[in-house]
Amino acid sequence: MKLKASTLILFVATLLFNCSKSVKYSDTFKKETSGKYSYNANEIIEVSYENNDIFVHWRGGKLKTISLSKNEFYVADMNKKLRFAKHPENKAQYLSVISEDNGKTTYDYRKIPDNYMTPSMQLKAGNYEAALKGFLEIKAQDSLSPFINERDFNRLGYDYIGKGKYKDAIAVFIMNTKLHPTSDNVYDSLAEAYLISGDSLQAYHNYKKALQYDNGNRHAKRFLNVYKPKVEVDSIQNN
Repeated sequence: MKLKASTLILFVATLLFNCSKSVKYSDTFKKETSGKYSYNANEIIEVSYENNDIFVHWRGGKLKTISLSKNEFYVADMNKKLRFAKHPENKAQYLSVISEDNGKTTYDYRKIPDNYMTPSMQLKAGNYEAALKGFLEIKAQDSLSPFINERDFNRLGYDYIGKGKYKDAIAVFIMNTKLHPTSDNVYDSLAEAYLISGDSLQAYHNYKKALQYDNGNRHAKRFLNVYKPKVEVDSIQNN
């Protein structure tokens, strides 16, 4: 009689779990393999050990793994089999994704220094110059990357405004103008942040920028119709 799919999955999981108990890791091995690995340009995987169990920290989750051998383990939440592998040429430590089709070793996620910070981590820490540099590098590789989504930065900037953190909001909106320099909306948001913070002149300059990319921007038109910087007022009066 055939086992139902759910029963078969449970059976395989139990078998793998039992196998994992026989794997013992030395302190040297743990030190060599634990730490951060670059998952992509803006995400990391972190490997840690608790007693004799491997845990993977990924996307906010702490995932317990199933050891298959000393160098291989399975992460159910990622649906991936991973292998610790050292590159024969650069001698760097990697996590290799084990293909179901063949056992060929690839070098997918390179181990990185413990103090490494992704652009998003730099952004969260308020290191705006470092964050911008990282995001611009991502854009150079992929201009449509979800990590540089204009709306996400805009939303973050307005979150800061809601908390009264105007300098942070302005820094995030400036970053958005660097990443999306032809969008009227990024200048509109930056202008609004300046206006709320009390800097009418910078608001004026950025609303003018917004109009350059969308001459129908109502926020910009409304502000520019009522506000004239001192230099323009003086020019009008002198004429």
